[in-house]
Amino acid sequence: MIAYYGYIKALHLIFMVAWFAGLFYMPRLFIYHIEAGARPQAEGKVLSDQFRIMERRLWYIITWPAAVLCTFFALWLLWINPALLQQGWMHLKLGFIALLFAYHGKTHQMYLRFQGDDIRYTSDFMRIWNEGATLVLFAVVFLAVLKSSLQWLYGLAGLFVLGGLLMLGIRAYKKVRERKG
Repeated sequence: MIAYYGYIKALHLIFMVAWFAGLFYMPRLFIYHIEAGARPQAEGKVLSDQFRIMERRLWYIITWPAAVLCTFFALWLLWINPALLQQGWMHLKLGFIALLFAYHGKTHQMYLRFQGDDIRYTSDFMRIWNEGATLVLFAVVFLAVLKSSLQWLYGLAGLFVLGGLLMLGIRAYKKVRERKG
């Protein structure tokens, strides 16, 4: 089985990329869906209908299958190499993966509301929400590549700095949009 480890790892990474692609794009579709509501009624309805179709296809054809397959291949890797579970960096990584599943679950709840045109969020909120997956991605990739849990405080501080920079970027973009709008 160890002979196939590299192939299994490659499949895990491919489906991780697809999963994150879905998690990055879904909030962006939500933003467009929200902003369609500000359009004239006929135009807004056509756009909302189209966004519901796009959201459904993205969520059920790409995001969910990728999440399941990414998890399947990750569990297979851990089954082949259970020594990974003895390493501190893996514990931290699994903690961030738990956060990712929580993020995915909450995004699924949002998806269901958007499908029913029960929109309870602002586009500004969704722009901030969109960065949640980014923070988890940074944490997981750095842990997997550097395999260092000893310096997790530095990593955590780096995540806060990254989060702050993302918030500043969102605020700057909002100001630019307000000037143009």
